[in-house]
Amino acid sequence: MRMGTAAMEGLDTQRADSGARTLTTARPAALLLMSGAAALVFQVLWIKQLSLVVGVEVSAIAGAVSAFFLGLALGGWFLGRKADRLDRPVRFYAWLEAGVAVSCVAVTVALAHSAALFVAVESFSPLAAWLMIGLLLAIPSFLMGGTLPVLMRAVNRQDAAASRRGGILYAANTCGAIVGALLPAFVLIPRFGVQGAALAAASLNVLAALGAWTLDRKAGALAAPAPSATAPLSGEARLAVALYAAAGGVALGYEVIWSQMIVPFMSTRAFAFAIVLATYLAGLAIGAAVYARYAHRVRNPWGVFGCLIAGAGLLAVLEVAVLGKWLVVAQTHAEAAVVQLTGSAIAGMCARFAVAAASFVLAPTVLLGAAFPAVLRIAVGDRHVGREVGAVLACNTLGGIAGTLLTGFLLLPALGLVRTLGVLAAMAALIGVIAAWRGRVTGTATSGIATALVGMAALAVAVLLPVDQFARLLPGASGAGLVFYEESHGGTVAVVEQPGQGTRFHRLYIQGVSNSGDAMPSLRYMRLQALLPLIVHNGDPKSALVVGYGTGITAGALSQYPGLDKRAVAELLPAVLRAAPHFQGTFQAASDPGLEKRLRDGRRALQASTEQWDLITLEPPPPSATGVVNLYSRDFYQLAASRLAPQGIVAQWLPLPTQNEEDTRALIASFIQVFPHASLWTSELHEMLLVGSMQPLDLDAARIQARYAQPNTAAALKAVGIPSASALLATWVTDREGLARFAGDTPAVTDDRPGIEYATWVRPREIARVLPALLAGIELERARLDTFYRAALAAYAGDRETWGREINRLARNDGDNAYYRWFMGEGGK
Repeated sequence: MRMGTAAMEGLDTQRADSGARTLTTARPAALLLMSGAAALVFQVLWIKQLSLVVGVEVSAIAGAVSAFFLGLALGGWFLGRKADRLDRPVRFYAWLEAGVAVSCVAVTVALAHSAALFVAVESFSPLAAWLMIGLLLAIPSFLMGGTLPVLMRAVNRQDAAASRRGGILYAANTCGAIVGALLPAFVLIPRFGVQGAALAAASLNVLAALGAWTLDRKAGALAAPAPSATAPLSGEARLAVALYAAAGGVALGYEVIWSQMIVPFMSTRAFAFAIVLATYLAGLAIGAAVYARYAHRVRNPWGVFGCLIAGAGLLAVLEVAVLGKWLVVAQTHAEAAVVQLTGSAIAGMCARFAVAAASFVLAPTVLLGAAFPAVLRIAVGDRHVGREVGAVLACNTLGGIAGTLLTGFLLLPALGLVRTLGVLAAMAALIGVIAAWRGRVTGTATSGIATALVGMAALAVAVLLPVDQFARLLPGASGAGLVFYEESHGGTVAVVEQPGQGTRFHRLYIQGVSNSGDAMPSLRYMRLQALLPLIVHNGDPKSALVVGYGTGITAGALSQYPGLDKRAVAELLPAVLRAAPHFQGTFQAASDPGLEKRLRDGRRALQASTEQWDLITLEPPPPSATGVVNLYSRDFYQLAASRLAPQGIVAQWLPLPTQNEEDTRALIASFIQVFPHASLWTSELHEMLLVGSMQPLDLDAARIQARYAQPNTAAALKAVGIPSASALLATWVTDREGLARFAGDTPAVTDDRPGIEYATWVRPREIARVLPALLAGIELERARLDTFYRAALAAYAGDRETWGREINRLARNDGDNAYYRWFMGEGGK
């Protein structure tokens, strides 16, 4: 990009015919770099916040994000036209950036407090609720959409170099977006929280506004306003804009496909998705900058544009065709090299993510990025630059919205990942052939033939690719049976049969990542997840809600507790329910007519209904996965507590190996800050269970024994190594006091500060640190009790020396214990 900027200096020093002052591209590019960074930060923040308001369902998020992009399109269209009528477009840009700063902070604050309002409005008018969210997002995005067309108007020289200047500004804006994609996950949200990140992003808009204002004061009027009565776009420009709109749909369709294909080679953590997004944007920036550098050599822009779009489709298909285990090897080498160089595990993992992202998205997006200045060369004249650039951007954005929805909700469910990629490649080939055919008028037939050949090659590769090409790459699928596989807009769901401990068990993969299975450890902790809180319940539980169906073991275990009148489970992905019959130990939960299955995000399920539950048991994915922190925050526990019946219980799955000790402390802190009566139980070596209530939770031995003795309940627990009520009670670890001691002064996880989603990479064998720390309280008390018994037995044996030594030790360690003090007094008599 620096080379392109330098190359433009000569052209940009020319004077416009009107005698207005000139403006180089360097300073506007710097402004757009800051603007692009801020825009991506806000986009990331709002998607995160929207998951708390409308839920994490793909359709809900897609609808809300579409409103954001619609605002961008409208802003580009209308504000670009307005810029043509201004003689000081840089000043107008300054006002736009100031408006973006104010409106974006306002939207971020509003989204943080709009969940309850959204639910209330949705209850009587879903359309009104969605219009409210759409309007909220569209206002700032409308202003954002005008920034690039307005500055394109500012650097217009009424010459033939609009594509070069456009490529430079677009590359600068996209480079800023790369920074904005990385900042939230790596710096802003972990350090400042969501609201603090919004203020940091807004400061970039303010800096851009101040820079533009200063630039305007120095430059003054830059160009004479264009005539207010403008002629319509030429036929050539309309065709170019239409084709670029279709290309935008194809490009966003690729993004939908890539987002699913790449996960098995990466992670479900926010860092991974940030790197993928940054790589996508880097490809666009590189392509635009390179084209801008060599734009003056292009003789047939139509043919080049066609080859770029068709070539991107061919590369996207070829990358999938050659995908294999070599990628894992390359990732491993990259990770090892970076760890050796930096000594940082998270840097090594980011290198691993970058290799995967580059292998999937970089090459096609370079060509797609170059297509922007290529289409500017065709569609943008020398008089109405703002209008025409705005039209190009607006139609491309609208095409992207349509492509996302078409790919995610129609093509992918019907055709699967591989065939959908083939359809997108075919569309790209068609766009390329039309463009190249149009280019034959001013160029030669060579580009048309080349584009046709590229398109035919893409189609041939797509047709020859096996439909299960992606399924073959799933972890564990090569040496075992893939018994279930389904691709949809919500993600891929697979069930793999694997050997273990002399038998075979099944594992559930969602988006290529193992979630759980039906081996003995999973059977144990999931059954306890349902039955333990019901058995220790102080009331007479009649209703239970499970958040997260998974394998169905927890939901199925509810049927083994008599007396429940209402059993329900909230599950996000329909394919998970369809995979359910493949798992053992579920008590036929998949076909159980008494188990109500609600296809909904767990948090939205509680937000949208005021139903009261005796038990809410939570078994979401690990908290480090993107978006899952919504089910581990203090704000969520407050919501769950408000949906409890009197004496109701919330039971939270607490995995130990998936986060560091400090993150486990934060999770526990968020739980005990809501529930005044809490306890911790061990459900399996690697898993624990937090049990919380708003009322005292007394462990009545007789009631627990009676409930355990119910035939179905006892049989379900004996099968997983809990042979008696005593064995069940033995899984108790500590009370709220012990949990508070473990959590210490660690800040709680909140919606505004979801730190565990952005925590550092898990240290090796972290469970060896966390488990002893959690058990320390009970071990300490047991050690003191053992000391007391040793002293007492020594006294009975007449061993006064041992009695004195042990009782003095007890006095030093627990001298405030009233029971022990009584014996100390007796011993002194």
